[in-house]
Amino acid sequence: MTSSADQLKKELDALCLAFASKLAGKIRLIENNWAGIERGEWDANVFDELHRQVHSLAGAGATFGFSRLSDTARTLERLLLLMAQESGKPLGADQREQIAAGLGAMVQAALEPDQECCVGRPHAASVFQYPAVEQRLVFLADADISLARTLSRKISYFGYPVQIFCDLDTFKAALAQQRPAAIIMDAAFPGEALGGANTLAEALNLGETPVPVLFVSSRSDLPARLQAVRAGCGAYFTKPVDVGRVIDKLDALTTRRPPEAYRVLVVDDSVSLSEFHARILKGAGMETETINDPMQALDRMTEFRPDLVLMDVYMPECSGLELAAVIRQQEEFVGIPIVFLSVENDLDRQLVAMKLGGDDFLHKPIQPEHLVSSVASRVERSRALRSLMVRDGLTGLLNHTTIMEQLEIQVGRSQRLNGSLSFAMLDIDHFKTVNDAYGHPVGDRVLKSLSRLLRQRLRETDIIGRYGGEEFAVILNDTDGLAAVKVLDQIRDDFSRLRYLAESGEFNVTFSCGVAAFPHYAEAGKLNDAADKALYEAKRSGRNRLVLAPG
Repeated sequence: MTSSADQLKKELDALCLAFASKLAGKIRLIENNWAGIERGEWDANVFDELHRQVHSLAGAGATFGFSRLSDTARTLERLLLLMAQESGKPLGADQREQIAAGLGAMVQAALEPDQECCVGRPHAASVFQYPAVEQRLVFLADADISLARTLSRKISYFGYPVQIFCDLDTFKAALAQQRPAAIIMDAAFPGEALGGANTLAEALNLGETPVPVLFVSSRSDLPARLQAVRAGCGAYFTKPVDVGRVIDKLDALTTRRPPEAYRVLVVDDSVSLSEFHARILKGAGMETETINDPMQALDRMTEFRPDLVLMDVYMPECSGLELAAVIRQQEEFVGIPIVFLSVENDLDRQLVAMKLGGDDFLHKPIQPEHLVSSVASRVERSRALRSLMVRDGLTGLLNHTTIMEQLEIQVGRSQRLNGSLSFAMLDIDHFKTVNDAYGHPVGDRVLKSLSRLLRQRLRETDIIGRYGGEEFAVILNDTDGLAAVKVLDQIRDDFSRLRYLAESGEFNVTFSCGVAAFPHYAEAGKLNDAADKALYEAKRSGRNRLVLAPG
């Protein structure tokens, strides 16, 4: 007969398992509420619900065998309570980073139940892993089945599942039932020189949503290209196809990530005017914050991290001209555009304003479309210039200086939150041989291919840089060494399967990788050195492999 103690244990175990099975959903709700706040304007109701959900986990976690989850949730709850005191105001950049870090710590803690509890990892780990590669289905229509299979295999390494069609009737029937993310199609089919283009022009009329189309063809003449354009072609490639360029175009045509909202700080002593201009910019999708006391500007800029400051010239205690001069003395703000908005019509005064650090001068009253256009154009140029300063020109990844700065920042964050972090260094094997044998343009395509694969397979929270030459660096936040090795080794395997086209034929390339993990290596410099030594060991022991630094 089962004792009452055994029965009680079974019941408690069942409750633990029930809690664990719902834990992923609970944290997903918290993340969704936070994502909603990040995307839109401040919503006090959503913020209150976010706080309630975090509070609930703080109280329940330890009860059901997740002590660390309780600790991380309690830390995040205290942070939310501090922010609640400023309810109604947009969150600053630093606050957003703190909340995102707190959420990341909670996600990690959800994977780590107490040893004495029966809670099984599969309930949580099945959800809190690196995201699966985004499934962007591609229809590939080509009468040459051998070529279609080869191209399909190469494309699939970059996360594009492919469905092959070797006749036009089957292709049209499938397109009537399902809209793929993109179509790759041969312009010619047996019996009809431009059958692909003609069929596509007809088939695409079956749906309202435009589908990006890439044509491949053995023809390069103008009539063939013209017919493809008329059929809705977004790109045209001649055979043999360079898969790297096809992937470049697929990425450009199918990626639908919205750009980060422009952040504008409005400084004006008039409450009504500042709110009026802020609302105009919000209506255009920008994130705004208003300041009516110019003496608060520097503190607010540090928190909010604006892309642009929209400022009145005449204000009490501190004029706009004086404030612009002070802002320009701060090295961290020297590149932020300052646009004056004033009734001032005197050209000499405007020139003085520009000399003191202003970038533009707009007149009150201003038409909404003029305000939006002026602000947007300034922010676009500023972001472009900033990107040139921190990103590698070939790959678009962070440059050496910036990735090393980020390593210092992220190690400091992990120290504050008692979190995990992994740092990886990747080096393309025998890259000099690639340049010598096939030329530097082909070598550049290899570098871009690896950078693209890293961006596709890693999370948005991971930070990727070009360390120099053929070396890359990756910071994986909230990730221990074993998890980092698992993810990067899959990328290594996929990269080794890619084939590159050169005049002398096809070839493949591999990379070696060294990984070091925090907190065993507790400083950025030590992490860097340990990853570098692990990389050297990977290359010394045969290349095309990963080595985890001892820890």
